[in-house]
Amino acid sequence: MFHAGLLKTNGTGGDAGVMDRTEWVERFRALAHTARDPRLQAYYAAGAPVGRMPLREVPLLALDVETTGLDLVQDEVVSIGIVPLSLDRVRASEARHWVLRPRAPLGHEAVTLHGITDQQVRRAPDLDQVLADVLAQMAGRVLVVHCREIERLFLDKAIRERTGEGIEFPVIDTMELEARVHRRPTPWWKRWLGAPAAPVSIRLSPSRTRYGLPRYRMHHALTDALATAELFQAQVAHRFGPETPLSALWH
Repeated sequence: MFHAGLLKTNGTGGDAGVMDRTEWVERFRALAHTARDPRLQAYYAAGAPVGRMPLREVPLLALDVETTGLDLVQDEVVSIGIVPLSLDRVRASEARHWVLRPRAPLGHEAVTLHGITDQQVRRAPDLDQVLADVLAQMAGRVLVVHCREIERLFLDKAIRERTGEGIEFPVIDTMELEARVHRRPTPWWKRWLGAPAAPVSIRLSPSRTRYGLPRYRMHHALTDALATAELFQAQVAHRFGPETPLSALWH
């Protein structure tokens, strides 16, 4: 994925469909009745886990999207990667990857970054053609992502343009979990002593390095989804635990 700090929106800001600290079960039940597209109806009808559920029981799906850029108004999703996981297992054999034909042109920076070419996207399906499959994989699961604004905002926009209605889904954001530790304010006494406030990167690759995880080539949707899945497992092992309630981590 692109660097989240460069994301440009239409000025609305925030997450699409954020339901912090609330129960998604009731929200999905309501959306199943109000959604008009049958694919979205089926997605919401599958339900969502309850916040009190321990992490060891939560059905999880790591997800990453690559885009043509970070301007939410002009840019589009160009690939999606997903990897099912639990706290002790990454089910790589069930991973999926879709290259998509965006309605926005591929810029040179995007091609250089994620390696998807104009020739590839010309042969690729539109998201609308694979949406039922993508939503079926997401159904009933909590998504694990690294920077929820990218996945939420771009997927919401892409689905809204094709169905006339957006999408809401619960996520665990591994970037936000790193921010809880590494973006805390510097204590006053350290500032008084003149300690430099050296920021710690919470991007995907540096975050993985802190847990001793191997280096991967970034900016491929499937590889980044796998990298996010492994990072989440490491975060839980080091800072949380199997009995930690889902409500402590999700958004």
